[in-house]
Amino acid sequence: MNQYCNPCSPLMVHALEQDDFFTGRCILVNGPVIIGAGPSGLAVGAGLKQQGVPFVILDRANCIASLWQNKTYDRLKLHLPRQFCELPYFPFPENFPEYPTKYQFISYLESYAKNFEINPRFNESVHTAKYDETCGLWRVKTVSKNGSITEYICRWLVVATGENAEKVVPEFEGLQDFGGHVMHACDYKTGETYEGKNVLVVGCGNSGMEVSLDLCHHNASPSMVVRSSVHVLPREILGKSTFELGVSMMKWLPIEMVDKILLVAARLLLGNIEKYGLKKPTIGPLQLKNTEGKTPVLDIGALQKIRSGDIKIVPGIKKFSQGKVEFVNGEILEIDSVILATGYCSNVPSWLKENEFFSREGFPKSPFPNGWKGKAGLYAVGFTRKGLSGASLDAIKVSQHIGKIWKEEIKQKNQSVAVASHRRSKLPF
Repeated sequence: MNQYCNPCSPLMVHALEQDDFFTGRCILVNGPVIIGAGPSGLAVGAGLKQQGVPFVILDRANCIASLWQNKTYDRLKLHLPRQFCELPYFPFPENFPEYPTKYQFISYLESYAKNFEINPRFNESVHTAKYDETCGLWRVKTVSKNGSITEYICRWLVVATGENAEKVVPEFEGLQDFGGHVMHACDYKTGETYEGKNVLVVGCGNSGMEVSLDLCHHNASPSMVVRSSVHVLPREILGKSTFELGVSMMKWLPIEMVDKILLVAARLLLGNIEKYGLKKPTIGPLQLKNTEGKTPVLDIGALQKIRSGDIKIVPGIKKFSQGKVEFVNGEILEIDSVILATGYCSNVPSWLKENEFFSREGFPKSPFPNGWKGKAGLYAVGFTRKGLSGASLDAIKVSQHIGKIWKEEIKQKNQSVAVASHRRSKLPF
């Protein structure tokens, strides 16, 4: 099985690669350019607003938080309690539930942008961003949907496109001959149209589990492909968020010990999940998240459906054929549709022309908490693999760092102006 990320369209690439000589509009930004108008970009913008630093936010979509607005299913809720998902300087409304819905979170983000008067420039897809050593500035080329090209020139560049910028689409033998409906989970909204159908869900992370559960609620028959090992934890333990308990324990205990405690609690509350075909990884859930970025599944009801057989667990895929799928164990299953809950990836390597700070996978090479600052005014927010709380911490660091430099330079400039004025006042008439 091969897999690939799906970055910007060929039309946009062709528009900018015809000629290296720039003939479009040029804008000099007196402050940083922030790429991405999701939670990370908004959080940086709010921090800069607090300190009076001007900035420009660019986004290829037509709205803020486009992943949340356009690429998530209807039943989605935040997986963590709201206090771990707040952005800096602006709490959730008190009447929000502990686990806000996606619509409540979008409403919160829109209020956040309005409160800090953040107005991103939408429908501008970044094609290249590179540092010009001759002038010591960043040059960011964008192309709009109508094909117009703009170059933004700035001193600071903040990459806030995040870990989930592009869908990962695996390639399977025979999928082109399947004949049924195939979609990525980012295009799935509800199971209403799948009633009475056999649906293959490829992937067993939080998205795969929740899509399968939603299909059950709409009287479909999902089969979920479990190719690799996965940690499944209860969302809450004794009425407390499992994540919150883990964070609290890590203040006093090593991560290995916390992992053991969480796994024991999961075994007591959820039972032996391996007998249903869900194999556990060899290292603990928190260690796995820190080292490989793999998030444990926080169960909200899918496991009960797996136990009852309403969600069938199947092994890896060997190949597809007309209306059928064959698994690696030789089993053949007739199916009507395929939903690829195969995750997302960073798209930074496709447009950022820099190879010191970011890896080939599109993540800062330095792990959290040191992956927020590169060289020559390059910053990153939203790549911590620690969710919204990690993005918020980095956003604060980035905005404060830029703000400090900005204020020092303004102070020096004012002092220079004052000295020059004083000297002129002493000149004889």
